[in-house]
Amino acid sequence: MPVLFQFDNTYARDLGLDPELLGGPESTAIFAGNRVPAGAEPLAQAYAGHQFGGFSPQLGDGRALLLGEVIDRHGRRRDVALKDSGRTAFSGRGDGKAAAGPMLREALMGEAMHPLRLPTTRALAMAATGETVHRERPLPGAVLTRVAASHLRVGTFEYFRARRDTARLRQLAD
Repeated sequence: MPVLFQFDNTYARDLGLDPELLGGPESTAIFAGNRVPAGAEPLAQAYAGHQFGGFSPQLGDGRALLLGEVIDRHGRRRDVALKDSGRTAFSGRGDGKAAAGPMLREALMGEAMHPLRLPTTRALAMAATGETVHRERPLPGAVLTRVAASHLRVGTFEYFRARRDTARLRQLAD
């Protein structure tokens, strides 16, 4: 049974979201990756890049799922994504899950960087999934809901460049 163990009410308000509506069991199911929010069309993104010393023309979000975007109270677009909610088309042999410890570390680092005005993802919520994630040893699973100005990477551009798809590369840049 999923449990919401971290939710940033202040940040939710800044994003134009109602924290009172996001505190119930239906929202916990969304933050745990068990339910898709109304109107969302989740997707995992393909990208290219260097990995293990060589260029790979296709990598992808094996553990991240973009839910969509919101317009915050300052009129800025913000992407909302789930990290480690399960397998995607790019998971390879991985399970797409994570233990609570790494999710907490990522959330703490993002929140520590925010007041320094270093752009990175911010943590909106974390949910314990109730699942056991098997790594070096069994660990409690968790999902991080993170928000960023964009989840595009340099590798997103490299993906289309590697395919010589200048029309889509130009569309992405525009």
